[in-house]
Amino acid sequence: MNSPVPTDPVIRLTEVNKHYGNFHALRDVSLEVAKGEKIIICGPSGSGKSTLIRCINRIERHDSGEILVDGHRLTGDTKDVAAIRREVGMVFQSFNLFPHMTILENCTIAPRKSRGLGKAEAEERAMHYLTKVRIPDQAGKYPGQLSGGQQQRVAIARALCMQPRVMLFDEPTSALDPEMVKEVLDTMVELAEEGMTMLCVTHEMGFARQVADRVIFMDRGEKIEEAAPGAFFTNPQSPRAREFLQQVIH
Repeated sequence: MNSPVPTDPVIRLTEVNKHYGNFHALRDVSLEVAKGEKIIICGPSGSGKSTLIRCINRIERHDSGEILVDGHRLTGDTKDVAAIRREVGMVFQSFNLFPHMTILENCTIAPRKSRGLGKAEAEERAMHYLTKVRIPDQAGKYPGQLSGGQQQRVAIARALCMQPRVMLFDEPTSALDPEMVKEVLDTMVELAEEGMTMLCVTHEMGFARQVADRVIFMDRGEKIEEAAPGAFFTNPQSPRAREFLQQVIH
């Protein structure tokens, strides 16, 4: 593995580009995230938000520019990718739990395989985080026996079991029924209050106001605006951001 590059930010992107064929999904995106920062990424559909955080976790490969996570350059080297994924938790829209495994097994498999934890230690850690997301009583069940909100909280607990330095959320409430959204957002608010470094793609603007240190607005693959939440929500500088906010804030 490459030696860590001296750097203050936990995450640094420099002029990152990503193409899907002729479609330019990310256009010279630069961003720095300090330890403990909560960054909300918002914008219309197809603006590059999800592509951006998926590149940080190397689910997608960026075409040019530089991405550093915890001081390690994200390249095609599989050792670097594995090291970064151990430190960066990811929560998706669609839970991505293993349906044939119990909740406890879903939460212990990665720490046992990637961190080398023994069964007892992994289970103890899993129960700690399942308690943290308020569903320890579901440990013996299978994902199909849980509600969508419960499954998403399991997905958060599963990511936390790796004790990552950074958590990435890709529209974690978009697949949920409205009554289940609050329970997931409440869990994320608690993480934010405890100082977890977070990048969250979301349309939940009330949540953004509550937890964000900065709001990043993207459109057509570009980072259009970057501001503190107070400034962004009361006085957005770009016409595209103003139009977006008029659509999502009722």
